[in-house]
Amino acid sequence: MASNTYRNPDTTRSTGKRSFFSLLESFINVEKLFENGLPIQFLMPILYVTVLCIIYIGNLHFAEKSIRKISKLRVEVEDLRADYTTLKADYMFTSKQSEVAKKAKKLGLYESIDPPYKIILHSDE
Repeated sequence: MASNTYRNPDTTRSTGKRSFFSLLESFINVEKLFENGLPIQFLMPILYVTVLCIIYIGNLHFAEKSIRKISKLRVEVEDLRADYTTLKADYMFTSKQSEVAKKAKKLGLYESIDPPYKIILHSDE
């Protein structure tokens, strides 16, 4: 049976494989970048891009909220249109002459059998 031993850190690096972050760290040398202090000449463009990104993200949120509101209102309009069509059909049915005559009969009114006639007045009289 084999015994447990410690690995030598030099042997693990001898394979030549390096991690992504170690490569990134060697590529971007932070101490060298900020050697003379914070680079002020990059501050305004970075702030400008940051403000543009914030405006862009806010605009996306507003657009998505508007789309959700529009879809909700579209469903509501379809429901109201269906209600309007149903009510209009009911109104057209109840305003037919035969239906009006049935309701008037309950009140004691009846439909005239005689045709209407014209009353003529002469200015002489």
